Amino acid sequence: MRFTSLVWKNLIRRPARSALTLTALATAIAAVVALVGISQGFTRSFAGVYEAHHVDVVVSRQGTSDRLSSSVDASYLPSIEALEKVALADGVLFETLSFEEEGVYGIPTMGIRPDSWLLQDYQVVDQKDIASAAGDVNVVAPGELGEPRTLMLGVNLADRLGKRAGERVNLFDEPYLISEVFRSSSNWENGSMILPLATLQQLTDRDGQFTYINVVLAKPLSAAEVAAAIKAIQALDGKLSPLATKQFVETDTRMQLAGAMAWMTSIIALLIGSIATLNTMLTSVLERTREIGILRAIGWTKRRVISMILLESCGLALAASVLGSTLAYLITWALSRAPIVNGMLSPSIDGPVLIQGLVLGLGIGLLGAALPAWRAAQLQPTEAFREF
Repeated sequence: MRFTSLVWKNLIRRPARSALTLTALATAIAAVVALVGISQGFTRSFAGVYEAHHVDVVVSRQGTSDRLSSSVDASYLPSIEALEKVALADGVLFETLSFEEEGVYGIPTMGIRPDSWLLQDYQVVDQKDIASAAGDVNVVAPGELGEPRTLMLGVNLADRLGKRAGERVNLFDEPYLISEVFRSSSNWENGSMILPLATLQQLTDRDGQFTYINVVLAKPLSAAEVAAAIKAIQALDGKLSPLATKQFVETDTRMQLAGAMAWMTSIIALLIGSIATLNTMLTSVLERTREIGILRAIGWTKRRVISMILLESCGLALAASVLGSTLAYLITWALSRAPIVNGMLSPSIDGPVLIQGLVLGLGIGLLGAALPAWRAAQLQPTEAFREF
């Protein structure tokens, strides 16, 4: 019998035990792949908000732990626009609002000037002419600023609410006309809504404030020129914190917490998988004392015995990695299409994530089999004959 055939027969000899170990390992791998994929997807979706507008530098307030709660005075915008190499700049006010009547809470909301270049990057899916609806005072009655109460919905949020352009929604007990349903290349923005900047500032008592300022630099652009632009913005006022878009996203507190939580939960799952593997392989060695002793008696070396035990464990780990990765993909696919997260969750289970799952799976296999393999290698032929 070939060596690999012996390893295979040892695995299928106890199908129930192998299946239970495979299930535990696959669950651990699925947890790792799913959580890391969701974390990376969250980060990429957040980065997509800036990539959709080709933003090179994001300016927030220095010393703010949560950058999405930052407050940047609008008076800085003209100074930033006047800097060399700055092609475009505009501020965004970020808040989280809710449509309580529809039971939809925690909606990312952006306040953007109606004439801003940022709005040019959206594809209009459905639109309502405000002038044609002006006679309906219940829908477009002017607010305190004298402007019609209007807002724009991302396509995923509109689907979630079951609303179209021309219909109304209540916000802070006031009716607002849905002037436009838009589509963005950012999935995160597709689940958000946009209000006129002045309207959102008034609703949230943040007059004259942005959360951050998006800056697009003139192309072509080198890393040195980006660094120079950042330095020039910092020179305007020490309270400003300009960062390259990638750095702004990667150092955001939410992104770091998401990654840390994913790995902390994954480590617990991996620990459980390691214990399951250790228990299975150790029990297998103890049950096969006579068999291993006979193999030693007919000339098997300690190295060959260790290789057999490690291959059995790695075989289970490899199968668990494939099964767990498949399970993780199906789970995240289903979750991303659930109404409660539609448009907000875009899992990113790509090659590197799958490789991480495979490496961790094989690592569990080796770690869980290390002690049983050592125990098997110490068996002497005489121990086998004691059981006859």
